[in-house]
Amino acid sequence: MNEMNCCLTLVCHRSLEERLVDHLLEHPEWVRGFSLTRIEGGSQKEKLPSMLEQVRGRSQRVQIVSVMNNEDAQQLIAHLKHEEPNSEIAYWITPVIEFGRLG
Repeated sequence: MNEMNCCLTLVCHRSLEERLVDHLLEHPEWVRGFSLTRIEGGSQKEKLPSMLEQVRGRSQRVQIVSVMNNEDAQQLIAHLKHEEPNSEIAYWITPVIEFGRLG
């Protein structure tokens, strides 16, 4: 098993949630697990699709976090760029010093 040495974070509008999760579930060779949190966010480049979001100035989003191997994360990002080329999906990768379970 490859070393779990990075944390991939993906953020997208909730309307893209199921499509993005489907990609993760279709590739267990890269993604061994993930957590999903519903959040709100806003940026200058963001498109606000609903009238409520336009009035509030932020949108309903999801944040998906997965601790994984850096090479696997890079492969997943390349796959997503090819299959879901959408500027509404943001991502970042951060190093993980240690990962484990308490049991």
